[in-house]
Amino acid sequence: MIKTFTQDDMIRYAYHETSESETLEIEQALLCDAKLQDIYKEISGVINKLDANMKVPSQIVIDNILNYAKKV
Repeated sequence: MIKTFTQDDMIRYAYHETSESETLEIEQALLCDAKLQDIYKEISGVINKLDANMKVPSQIVIDNILNYAKKV
């Protein structure tokens, strides 16, 4: 039986959130399904762009948030 994978499955796979058996099934499917390969490449590209544009807040912002949280 051939299992079909959803975009959600591919996102979980890209973030290494699939079980060992799911990972093996997805990797087998990626070998022979060009459409699935395209979906994975697109998701991987988005993840890479998000990671590259990740901003770290300044220490002043962090301190302001923590001080506000203490007051509440």
